[in-house]
Amino acid sequence: MRLKLLYVFILLVVQSVYSQSGFQFDDNKNKVSIPFKFINNLIIITVEVNGIPLNFLLDTGVEESILFSLDETDEVSFAQVEKVKIKGFGKKEAFDGYLSTLNVVKAKSFIDKNHSLYLVLDQDINISSNVGVPVNGIIGYHFFKNNLVKIDFESQKITIYRNQEKQLKKITKTFSKVPLILNNGKPYFTAAIQFDKNKDDLKAKLLIDTGNSDAVWLFKEKNSQIQVPEINVDDYLGRGFSGDVFGYRGRIPKFSINEIAFNLPIIAFPNAAETTQIDAIENRLGSVGSEIMKRFTVYFDYPNSTMYLKKNDFFNDEFNFNMSGIDLQHEGLQWVKESYEDKPSLAYNLLDGNGEKIANNLKYKFELKPIYIITNIRKNSPADFAGILKDDIIVKVNNRNGYNYSLQQLNELLKSGEGKTIDLIVDRKGKLLNFKFQLKKVL
Repeated sequence: MRLKLLYVFILLVVQSVYSQSGFQFDDNKNKVSIPFKFINNLIIITVEVNGIPLNFLLDTGVEESILFSLDETDEVSFAQVEKVKIKGFGKKEAFDGYLSTLNVVKAKSFIDKNHSLYLVLDQDINISSNVGVPVNGIIGYHFFKNNLVKIDFESQKITIYRNQEKQLKKITKTFSKVPLILNNGKPYFTAAIQFDKNKDDLKAKLLIDTGNSDAVWLFKEKNSQIQVPEINVDDYLGRGFSGDVFGYRGRIPKFSINEIAFNLPIIAFPNAAETTQIDAIENRLGSVGSEIMKRFTVYFDYPNSTMYLKKNDFFNDEFNFNMSGIDLQHEGLQWVKESYEDKPSLAYNLLDGNGEKIANNLKYKFELKPIYIITNIRKNSPADFAGILKDDIIVKVNNRNGYNYSLQQLNELLKSGEGKTIDLIVDRKGKLLNFKFQLKKVL
């Protein structure tokens, strides 16, 4: 499943807006390294908010920090809170939220002691079910704005440097330098896009959006040169504030950043009606997401409006696509009774009261396991032809209990290879149904 519009939005505060000082080093070290989890092409970091650790999506596509899920962490306290009106992408009317100031927000020794947070109570923006792990909020511009920040997707580590000039001298000869335009705290750059090998490339101004799990989004209504490929799929692209978002996916011949070219990437073209309120930056034609960015080691140098890129081991990975037609999300937890062997090293020496060996040494325990539900079936896909429906609950996949997969593992399985057979058992309104289909490459 691809995620984007749920958290790719413009945050406009209709009432007061407060400036932030940004993050600083809390010790004398020259750098700080922060591990992250890379799940479904999204960067998830642990950030302490007023002393309580929470999971945040690190998203270059947003300016302000947003907190939208505290279901299991309601012990977080906020000193200064006032009610505000917030308008987000997809919402025609401003809705109620809260602005909290004077928060201490910390990632290891990288700290902001006067951080503003927008508290959004609308559960439509809770992305945890789509990511498969708890995600409490989003952090963007203020994490990057004061320092040189390196994102290493191979080691899944972020490094922030105090002395950025010293580090830049080390990388300028081996990294490609890309000028950035920072507007409202968001980074933009120009890429070259080829739709026809016999025509000139389109020079496109794009937002760098690490909160978008796709490779590239293009807004076809913004420029007549943007053409949906002849071979395309009418597809579900994600969920916005106002509901599900659809569009097209297709491969284009080439996409280039400086002289670095990607051949046959998969591009998403959201429907015009669903992008009318997206970031209205002049001449912006789309976004570059993490499916592209993860193929580099990246340095963001916001103070000097520059980005540095170097190919990593993911660079030549194929651009894959969900070949099943199934979109999934995490739908809560269930208690599952599982057996386990108690003291397996003694299992063959256990005797009953008659001196006979005990055949097994099994005991049982109950554990909370995830529930996965099908949220969309692409029309004319293998899953559609097999008869699988939206709202079916996953019970087993290839003879393995569905709850023993992570959401990311299931998504990877559904795009794992053309011709692969998928055996699926689902729960449809209390009735167990068996399905079998083969993955089919359509792009």
